Amino acid sequence: MRVATAILFLLFFGGCADKNAVNTPSDDFEDEFEAEFGASSEFDPLNGYNRAMTKFNDAAYRYALIPAAEGYVKIVPSGARGSINNFFNNLVFPVRFTNNLLQGEPVNAFGEIGRFIINTTVGFLGFADVAGEIYGIEEHDEDFGQTLGVWGVPSGPHIVLPLLGPTNIRDFGGGMADSLINPLSYYGWRDEINIFDNSWQSVSANTFRTLNNMADFAPMYETMTKDAIDLYPFLKNMYEQRRDKLIKE
Repeated sequence: MRVATAILFLLFFGGCADKNAVNTPSDDFEDEFEAEFGASSEFDPLNGYNRAMTKFNDAAYRYALIPAAEGYVKIVPSGARGSINNFFNNLVFPVRFTNNLLQGEPVNAFGEIGRFIINTTVGFLGFADVAGEIYGIEEHDEDFGQTLGVWGVPSGPHIVLPLLGPTNIRDFGGGMADSLINPLSYYGWRDEINIFDNSWQSVSANTFRTLNNMADFAPMYETMTKDAIDLYPFLKNMYEQRRDKLIKE
């Protein structure tokens, strides 16, 4: 599935505040209150399950995944982690290409092809982002959940997935669709195009990718959640607001 825990929370953190805004203390309090409780009256049929799963995920992050990521950071330097991230991002370009096309952005879509060709060749199989750093060709990260949102499909009920964290019915379905064209996914019926021999290899590669991304997520998770009065609505609203923003961009 496209939505991985580390990437989700990195996106949440990046979109939770406007760095150029100047707020008074009362404004900050109102903003935080709105972010945490503003959507409390929304239809949330899975509220009980979501709260329980949020508690489970929080414990798993704090006592298992974050310590593992911290150990990984001590072994793998930041430059190597960045190169690994570039490599995986380069591999999943078909997802970005397809969804840019479906959203009516052909220039961005073919820019993704250009990025893939340049980074795969000059960028040593994608370990270096030559297209972005030297040629200024930006990555346009789009997924099918965003595409459905652009088409007007409502988000549907919010759902918290084990370890993967917050999503909603639209984005969950979109992630499943993206997996069909994601080279990191394995399906037995498409042996001619799979890059892995079995599902365990696929799971291992995606787990390693998540661990690599969590190196940046680990130090900010506690900072992001330490003042949350109620963790579930805080993370829920942060996720939904971020996704709405991405769809409108």
